Amino acid sequence: MSAQKLSRNLLITVLVAYASHYAAGRFSLKPQASCRCEPSSKRVKPLSRVTSLASLIPPVKAAPLKRIGQTLQRSISFRSDCRPENTAPRPWGRQIAPSITKRRDSKLWSETFDLGLGHMLSSEEIKRQEAIFELSQGEQDLIEDLTLAKKAYRDPMLKLSIMSEHELNQIFGTLDSLIPLHEDLLSRLREARKQDGSTDHVGHILVDWLPCLETYNGYCSNQVAAKALLDHKKQDHRVHDFLQRCLESPFSRKLDLWSFLDIPRSRLVKYPLLLREILKYTPNEHPDRQHLHQAMNMIQSIVADINTQTGESECRYYKERLLYLESGQRDLLIDSSRILSCHGELKNNRGVKLHVFLFQDVLVVTRAITQNEQLCYQLHQQPIPVRDLEWEDLQDGEIRLGGSIRGAFSNSERTKNFFRVAFRSGGQLQMHCFQARDAFNKQQWLNCIRQAKEALGSTESDPQTAARCSDCSADASAECPQMDLTDLTLTPVKT
Repeated sequence: MSAQKLSRNLLITVLVAYASHYAAGRFSLKPQASCRCEPSSKRVKPLSRVTSLASLIPPVKAAPLKRIGQTLQRSISFRSDCRPENTAPRPWGRQIAPSITKRRDSKLWSETFDLGLGHMLSSEEIKRQEAIFELSQGEQDLIEDLTLAKKAYRDPMLKLSIMSEHELNQIFGTLDSLIPLHEDLLSRLREARKQDGSTDHVGHILVDWLPCLETYNGYCSNQVAAKALLDHKKQDHRVHDFLQRCLESPFSRKLDLWSFLDIPRSRLVKYPLLLREILKYTPNEHPDRQHLHQAMNMIQSIVADINTQTGESECRYYKERLLYLESGQRDLLIDSSRILSCHGELKNNRGVKLHVFLFQDVLVVTRAITQNEQLCYQLHQQPIPVRDLEWEDLQDGEIRLGGSIRGAFSNSERTKNFFRVAFRSGGQLQMHCFQARDAFNKQQWLNCIRQAKEALGSTESDPQTAARCSDCSADASAECPQMDLTDLTLTPVKT
């Protein structure tokens, strides 16, 4: 090993160790200066293993299409990519013994403050205080994670020249601007806390602070491009080695870099749930209830607006990366599309991997290729207008693989999760058979196609609806069919 490489590895080790010590200090449970009461010395035994408000929120049984911010949750989160990848070891990979994971300690309001006044509070009021404390504690956790992402990832990579400043700015976006934003809210919530640890009013604080969340427009709209660049840079062994060292360090809590960069979006879509929980336990006669209702309306509107702009940004990103083999493949329906309903990897009946995009008015079948070190999508078939598209769910084992007899001599796993789309072109019926990753993924595609057909039919039959849909960004709160379609954006699969 050369002296230069040894020096670089030593510097990486030192910086990762620094991040670990930094994280250990940030996550320690020190008494907060703003809390004017002394923590109870008496240990309160929790009634259950519940340590988060998430367990208090009942599961939502309604269809996911109607949930606010679902596009933000699904189109950006890249569910499988947010977890540590179980890929084959790279030739330059290092074998490191697993380390003890640093877990963030969760706290309940009733475990944090001396509940000498507990006998004076009703069970409903205690639940309300728990919900308010969860809001405050979540802000503190978010600030810690964003600061950690900056100090443990961005700054060391810049110092070691693992990535250029321009690349890091693209990946981290406006993350720096989010930290003081949430520090401001945390400070206000702590000032509103009384000496006994309880809080009477938070509604007016939120009504005054929530407009600041418009800063998230730029951050969320940048995430699609940021994720693509980060995935590309992971092919560089220096980037991969650094990120792997961080992942194996205790401070990461087994979360990869993208998980930290995705935390602000997760926090954004959680605000309506937190406010709904506070409202649930706020009595009708409580003076804070009016402000909480106002705050709820504000956050729903803000999330819907960011949802729309993020969806349009994602649509533009992929349209710019479509490659046409001939001019005849260009379609005005693609150029005019502002909403990407869903997209992801599918296989045809010959096992060829295809990347399929369902825009609001057209289905586009492509092959993922790399051009100039950038992932692009080359059109594989002529674009298919949604109005001419028919679809059919296929039973497992029904599809023929590569022209063979119906699955008789094929592995049964290879004939599962297929569906068929058909359309007429020049008087002839053409068909495509696609295989999804699993049954759930297939159902998502079928739901997407069905919703696209229904939305197109409603806009053609109702000119007023069509006019409203042509400018969704101007009225994000309108019940626009196009907005519903973006809720089923599928997770791209790496090729």
